[in-house]
Amino acid sequence: MAVPKGKVSKQRRNKRRSSVWKLSAPALVACTKCGALHMPHRMCPECGTYNGRQVKEIKSAVAEK
Repeated sequence: MAVPKGKVSKQRRNKRRSSVWKLSAPALVACTKCGALHMPHRMCPECGTYNGRQVKEIKSAVAEK
């Protein structure tokens, strides 16, 4: 039977596994209406549109003044 020759330290084990846990940056797309960056297939948090339709009314700080 195959038996490991010696104990693999935690540091050596973690070095081997380190590339698995790296997170990738989320993809961002520009809104067609206002140009703000948001995640794809989600409503734009700046203007409240999705797929060319107004889905949520957003109150802006400029409009209140």
